[in-house]
Amino acid sequence: MNTELFTGKAEAYAKARPGYPDAAMDYICTLVPPKAVLADIGAGTGKFTMLLAKRGYPVFAVEPNADMQEQLSLTLLPYSNVKLIVGSAEATTLPDHSVDIITCAQALHWFNPDSFRAECFRIGKPGCLVITVYNNTPGGSSITHSKQSTDAFYKSPTVREFPNPIFYMRESWLAYMTSHSRDPLPSDPGYAAHIDEMNAIFDRENVDGLLRRDVVTNVYSERLML
Repeated sequence: MNTELFTGKAEAYAKARPGYPDAAMDYICTLVPPKAVLADIGAGTGKFTMLLAKRGYPVFAVEPNADMQEQLSLTLLPYSNVKLIVGSAEATTLPDHSVDIITCAQALHWFNPDSFRAECFRIGKPGCLVITVYNNTPGGSSITHSKQSTDAFYKSPTVREFPNPIFYMRESWLAYMTSHSRDPLPSDPGYAAHIDEMNAIFDRENVDGLLRRDVVTNVYSERLML
């Protein structure tokens, strides 16, 4: 993965990317023992990490991008049970067999599946559970990303789905649509045209000033077995 793809986009990402529903987190907690040590890989700005931290789990938040790390540190400031780790999915820098659970939210498609699996075996305790979470928007690229990446990584995962409808005001919609790796930065030549296009979508699809997206949160889980 090019770790600079999200440089300049972390603030928009933190402001406007969807979070994860309580029902999904409640389900994940049924999979994770109360005193389990977790590694959240590709933690980004901490949207998912924060929810784990709120549940009281000790978490290593692994993130390679400096811009995202800055937002991550702000998000996690209230939580003494989380340690920020500068590392990648393929080289986390965590000690051997140091974690019970490995999570990644909205990130697996950025990883090399074989190298990440090897790193999971290295840092995970025997029988370590790997949990992947995706927010999939109808018509969005994450549907393809989640299917391809989970098919490549897992053998036979348990999959659960949870509704996660998101409502955007114009400001949050524009922030969301400038938070993806493919979206232009303000300094890019195509930025103004992109914003015009996103405003046109909002004008066309909003109802009473809110644009709705019926996001579905998918949770994949499987234990690592040789």
